[in-house]
Amino acid sequence: MEENKTERGRQYLRPQEIYSRSFSIIKEEFGDYTCDDDQMLIRTRIAHTTADVEFSKTFVFHPQAIEAGVKAIRESRNIYTDVSMVSSGIRARLPDVYSGSLSCMLYSDEASALAVEDGTTKSAAAIRLARSEYDGGIVAIGNAPTALFELIDLIKAGEVRPALIVGVPVGFVGAAESKIELLDLDVPFITNPDRRGGSPIAAAIVNGLIALAGR
Repeated sequence: MEENKTERGRQYLRPQEIYSRSFSIIKEEFGDYTCDDDQMLIRTRIAHTTADVEFSKTFVFHPQAIEAGVKAIRESRNIYTDVSMVSSGIRARLPDVYSGSLSCMLYSDEASALAVEDGTTKSAAAIRLARSEYDGGIVAIGNAPTALFELIDLIKAGEVRPALIVGVPVGFVGAAESKIELLDLDVPFITNPDRRGGSPIAAAIVNGLIALAGR
């Protein structure tokens, strides 16, 4: 049976071997692409998460994005996510010394009630409900464009001031538009100005920042 599998071109490697080979391939495919080392660490994690090196090159980093994100983590500032899948991807990576909160209000009864009252999505309502948690912290949005639109509106109104926005919602309606608005905002951000994105990418970016904060 094992011989047959090998003949079909399958490779059975130990987890560490797979990890090492993956990052070796990513490095090779980046070729002569250049950016600073901290950005490259995060772009590499995006490439590893998506299996798409070219996609990772499309991400835009505000000049203070990495510094602000690392500082927030080191100071145990809160991390808020738009969906639990982002939180789940981050939770295991948080250092033991981190004492901030990692939260998401999407699934609360309050978010459901406010969404009905305001005629909006639960994602947008949850962002509004959690606004007291944002100042000096990180908001990681990997799913809902309406969550990013709501956050942008709160910032423009002077109600919140997060240290960093990881804005990578995904979808055919509003995802690219919300990110383009984010590019014009005077708040540190990491984003990609198209409709691609997703919760695993948001988690990968925050995990990259956690790795940098631990150095």
